[in-house]
Amino acid sequence: MSKDRTNDPTSPSSPGSAPAGGSSAESSWSSKPEVDGRRQVGAPALNLRGTLLFLWRQLTSMQTALILLMLLAIAAVPGSLYPQRSVNPALTEQFLAENGRWGKLLDTLGFFEVFSSPWFSAIYLLLFISLIGCIVPRLGVHLKQLRARPPRTPSRLTRFTGYTRIELAAAREGGSGAQQIDAQQIDDEQIIERARRSLRRSRYRTEVREEAGGQSVSAERGLLRETGNLAFHIALVGVLICIAGGQLTSYRGQITVIEGDGFANSLTQYDSFESGAWFDETSMPDFRFTLEDFRATYVKPGESGTVGEPRSFEADVQVNTPGEDQVDKTIQVNKPLHVQGASMYLLGNGYAPEVTVKDPEGKVVAEGPVITVPMGDTGYTSQLVIKAPDARPKQTAVVGFFLPTGTIDEKGPHSLYPDAVDPQLALTVHQGDLGLDSGIPQNAYEVDLTSLTPVTGEDGNPVLIRLYPGQEYKLPDGTSVSFDGLRRYAAFDVAHNPFEHWILLSALVAVGGLVLSLFVPRRRVWVRVRTTADGTVLEVAGLARSDDPALEDDVRALASSLAEAQDGTPSAYETDPERPARNADHSSEGSAQ
Repeated sequence: MSKDRTNDPTSPSSPGSAPAGGSSAESSWSSKPEVDGRRQVGAPALNLRGTLLFLWRQLTSMQTALILLMLLAIAAVPGSLYPQRSVNPALTEQFLAENGRWGKLLDTLGFFEVFSSPWFSAIYLLLFISLIGCIVPRLGVHLKQLRARPPRTPSRLTRFTGYTRIELAAAREGGSGAQQIDAQQIDDEQIIERARRSLRRSRYRTEVREEAGGQSVSAERGLLRETGNLAFHIALVGVLICIAGGQLTSYRGQITVIEGDGFANSLTQYDSFESGAWFDETSMPDFRFTLEDFRATYVKPGESGTVGEPRSFEADVQVNTPGEDQVDKTIQVNKPLHVQGASMYLLGNGYAPEVTVKDPEGKVVAEGPVITVPMGDTGYTSQLVIKAPDARPKQTAVVGFFLPTGTIDEKGPHSLYPDAVDPQLALTVHQGDLGLDSGIPQNAYEVDLTSLTPVTGEDGNPVLIRLYPGQEYKLPDGTSVSFDGLRRYAAFDVAHNPFEHWILLSALVAVGGLVLSLFVPRRRVWVRVRTTADGTVLEVAGLARSDDPALEDDVRALASSLAEAQDGTPSAYETDPERPARNADHSSEGSAQ
């Protein structure tokens, strides 16, 4: 007998042997060229294209998207901790004045313009690109999965969740062998059809396949889970796009309107105004409104709650739009007025006492309602400033307080209750140069008293004026101040964002997609019927993509229903005691990927 050289350990060609003088490449047993030395494969050079491809893959990974999302949330924190110029320029300048170098450093870093800063925009754009890079490949894969057939039935179902094997009764007795085989085949087809219908009723996609010795049903459901996941990420991109679009095309302005006065929606009417880079002034909605009445209610003594605590604020307005009838609306806190694509929110309110100021020559230099600024106490003590640059012989400023329910004690002038129960004015008059001709913008509600001289009485002390509605006070130099009446004012915020409805829609889609991705189980179920010499064997098993505690019970329930529906009583019901733990094997035969 000839010697088999392929199994001879002494043969030069045998694995593990090496001929005398042979190289290490010839003595290696591996068949891989990169190992046995016949062809060494080195790592590819990381050229420019390879570097860009590597960076792109890192950027578009889900891990990077999550990190960028977290960084975006962290980067937004300074926007709520520090005043923003776009929201409150005066408060921003005050912060800078009070914090010196620290404030300048924060200003240099963009902490007072967070949402338009380069570093916030960079995170925003990188997150946007990362999400798109994640979504596009997954979307293509998912569309292929939706069109694909359910996966074939694995050859060994014993490795999968809830594996159940039931031996059904043998072929019907009587008749020839051919008749028994035909009857058995009819019974097998009935079981398979019954399994297919049952799975279809449970919203599975099914596929019946012919196999050696029998048939099987392959079923799959839960692709809606991935659909929801993709919808969530697509909607998140939609939210980012809509927010960016809104920032570029929207506008927001603040106005203060006194009872009986009106407002027309134009740039010149706003107290403050900001808009996006792509804002078009000609696209501003054309509407006007008049503040007819403002009502405020507070907790009174003896009622439940803190005395003076606000109960409600209501502003009655008449709205006029071109080509439409005049309408009456009531604006409340968190109940804005929507007109011509703009939303008008009630922000604040206060008192506007009607004051008349005459100079020593008897000329009226200031007249009408004066907007007062609440100082923040529960009684609505409000600061009043009147500037009269036309007064002669010197410019005049009247400063002091409006007190809705006033008193003057050791604490000074203050109000005891926010409603106008006992309205009073506590004032002083100053004369000098108001500095209005310097060209430097001034706050209409503030005046620099350091350059002014107070009007004094005979004792040389500043004259303190206390007025009730209908009273007039005349100073020694001839200047007179009268308290003629009282009105209220309301502050409104007018905003227009053409993308706000799309933001809402994207947010709702994101929530819906998240719900689907969390609560829709991804499953595969297989039913196999084989004919043996002893009869028919029914096998049922399933596989879940993620944790699915109900799958095992559902598989067993399906197997039981199929067996009970078959003619006759099952002869055996058993679960393979030696099958591995659930989902332990993820080979290509039963992969859920």
